[in-house]
Amino acid sequence: MSLLNLLWEFLDAWWWLFFPFVLFPPARFLWLWWRMEVFDTYNPYMMLELMFPRQVLRPIQTMENVFMGFWQMYDPANPREKWFEGKYLLRISLEIVSIEGSIHFYMRFPRASRKLIESAIYSQYQDAELSEVEDYTKNVPQDIPNKDWDLWGTNYMLEKPDVYPIKTYAKFFEESMMTPEEKRMDPLALLLEGLTTLGPGEQLWLQFLLRPITQVEYQYNGVGKKIVDVLVRRPKAADTSLRGQLQSSSNLLITGQLPEAPKAQEIIPPEMKLTPGEKVIVTAIEEKIGKYGFLTSMRFMYVAKRENYFSPAKAVVMSFFSQLSTWNLNNMRPLRDTITKVHTIPLWFLDRRRVFTRKRRLFRNFTKRLPPFFPDAVRGMYLLNTEEMATIFHIPSEMTVTTQAVQRVETKKGQAVPNIPQE
Repeated sequence: MSLLNLLWEFLDAWWWLFFPFVLFPPARFLWLWWRMEVFDTYNPYMMLELMFPRQVLRPIQTMENVFMGFWQMYDPANPREKWFEGKYLLRISLEIVSIEGSIHFYMRFPRASRKLIESAIYSQYQDAELSEVEDYTKNVPQDIPNKDWDLWGTNYMLEKPDVYPIKTYAKFFEESMMTPEEKRMDPLALLLEGLTTLGPGEQLWLQFLLRPITQVEYQYNGVGKKIVDVLVRRPKAADTSLRGQLQSSSNLLITGQLPEAPKAQEIIPPEMKLTPGEKVIVTAIEEKIGKYGFLTSMRFMYVAKRENYFSPAKAVVMSFFSQLSTWNLNNMRPLRDTITKVHTIPLWFLDRRRVFTRKRRLFRNFTKRLPPFFPDAVRGMYLLNTEEMATIFHIPSEMTVTTQAVQRVETKKGQAVPNIPQE
């Protein structure tokens, strides 16, 4: 009997044995998705609009303290909560929106975290005003793109490993925390001035999804230290673990060569041989890995009626991301698999359908505040610390951002006198 016949008889008798292994992964995925949907029904989200006074005399560094308050949302689920209750680490969405040239700052987060979010903001910006509003994404058709509306958008990613920082206010936009307000450059000025140029029927949405994360969970500090060791040319330390000893023993048995003896320490340490540019990179990495961080996704979407659609409008956000990029540290660029533009040679006849699918997927992920490659919660995400997020999203002053299109608090409100009579 041939081998093929034996294999066929085995499969004919035992084919059912493989079904549990084939069906378990999708069953596990669908179960977890169902439990997460149930968890969402008991933990609804809400949206607040952030309005601020015309004169904001606090430096951008103040917003770092606000993000430290946001980080306290960190509450990971244990296995029982994850698989039976559907609990997951809740996200906060920070959004800058231009609706026909009128600019708004929004925050979307779990309703249960409202006191934490408001406390973090009011502790640093006492004159700010937070008001609950309806989701602005519901004011357009929910089947975009359609015959009347079109969109263009993409997610953004980091060119290098995320231990390399982007441009931040501390190094590039503020010479000192004591500089006068008039002398401070604001990284949001370029973005906000560009958003005011939108006309009737045009909207541009910019979104930052944040999820608090620890260094141990993300292995963030360890990766950063390894990259620093490579940059400063530090010799690798001997691996004294059981795995390292077994590997050394096996190499000795196979090659017959003893492990290399450690090299004599040089008079001049490797750190002293760094060029000025290398010193800047090492310092920037060490400063970044020393601060709290968020697993982040950034995306933007230009939505407009077809008769008002103006493709170059997307350059406003691209210019904003470009000014936060540097070639020696980190560069921000569109995430290729999410750009709503496809040009392929082998499957050119499917380009229009693929573009339509990408637009629908981007619109769904944006309006539902989902990760770029949902249900994968990590792919397309990267870590930004509190300093980087404060540079990207903060409260601008009218002295540095002069546009009148930003919604601001016109009257100052004060707290009621304590123990005031109620009758």
